[in-house]
Amino acid sequence: MSVLPASSREWHLVSRPHGWPVPADFALREVPVGEPAEGRILVRNLHFSVDPYMRGRMNDVKSYIAPFKLDHPMDGGAVGEVVASNAEGFAVGDHVLHGLGWREYAEVPAQHATKVDPELAPLSTYLGVLGMPGLTAYAGLFEVASFKEGDAVFVSGAAGAVGSQVGQMAKLKGASRVIGSAGSDEKVKWLVEELGFDAAFNYKNGPVKDQLREAAPDGIDVYFDNVGGDHLEAALATLNVHGRATICGMIAQYNDTEPVPGPRNMATIIGKRLRLQGVLVGDHYGLQPRFVEEVGGWLRSGELKYGETIVEGIENGTDAFLGLLRGDNTGKMVVSLAG
Repeated sequence: MSVLPASSREWHLVSRPHGWPVPADFALREVPVGEPAEGRILVRNLHFSVDPYMRGRMNDVKSYIAPFKLDHPMDGGAVGEVVASNAEGFAVGDHVLHGLGWREYAEVPAQHATKVDPELAPLSTYLGVLGMPGLTAYAGLFEVASFKEGDAVFVSGAAGAVGSQVGQMAKLKGASRVIGSAGSDEKVKWLVEELGFDAAFNYKNGPVKDQLREAAPDGIDVYFDNVGGDHLEAALATLNVHGRATICGMIAQYNDTEPVPGPRNMATIIGKRLRLQGVLVGDHYGLQPRFVEEVGGWLRSGELKYGETIVEGIENGTDAFLGLLRGDNTGKMVVSLAG
C-alpha cells in the first residue's frame, strides 16, 4: 500500500454566480485523506476537465444533471493513478478515468471508474478526443445529425474540444465542405491550416450570417451548434431543404441574466423541413466501442488531430474554467496536476 497524503485540496462552489462567475464564487479547501472504504479506490488525479456544461450546474435549477451543491467539492471528468485500493480488479498503479475531478485525490466507487492505458494515448486525451467531448462530436454528427457523404457542414465554436473534432470527422467521412466559426484569427488559421477545414471565419469580424453566406454559397446541410444566438439564426437562414441541426451547446448565453430572444427566423424550419435535435452524450454510450475503434484508428494514422490547452496546478482550476467561458482555449481545456 502506498504512503497516503494527509490531506487533499479541492475546489468548492461557495456561492451561485449571477451572470458571469467570479473567483469569489469558489474556494480551494483542504480536506483529510484516508484509506478507501470497501469497494472503493483512492485516486491521485493527474488531469481534470473543465467544460462549458459545468456553468449550468452552478445554477440551482432542475436540469438533466444535478446542480453543484454549495460548500461541497465540484465534480467532473478526471484521470489519475490508483494509490490505494479496497476493490477487486483495481491495483495500485492502475490508471483510471472517473467523474470526481476538481480535487487532488478522489475516493471513487470502483463501479464508477474505468481503466485506461497510458501506453495507447496520453492520459489527457481520455478527457478530450477519446473521452466525453470526442464521443459527443461523434454521436452528434453521425447519429443525431444523420450525416451522410457529400453533406456541407457548419460548426460553431469550431476550435473547442467538440467542434474541432466534428469538423475533422465530417471531412474524414466525405463532407463536400466543412466551415467553422471561432473567436480569433489565430483559431481560424488553426482550423484551416492544421485541421483541414475548407473555410473558417472569426465571428467577431462581422455579422455571422454574412460571413457564413460567403463561406457556404451553396448552403449547408448540417449545422452543429455549440454557440446558439446569432449563429443559430445564421444557420437557419443558410440550411438547405431537409437540413439537420444538432444542438449541443449555447455558450453564448450561459451567463446571461435575462431571457434570450430566440432566432427571429424560426419559420424557415417549416418551409425547409428542417430537423433540430438536442444531443446529450449520456444517450449514446452504446456507440462507445465503435467510437473508440474508429477514432483511435484515426489518431494512430495521424488523420485526426486534436488541440489541448493545459493549465498547470490545482490552484489555477477556476482560472482555467473562467478562461474556457471566455474562449481562451484552443481544443480541450485541461487542468494538469501531474507536475
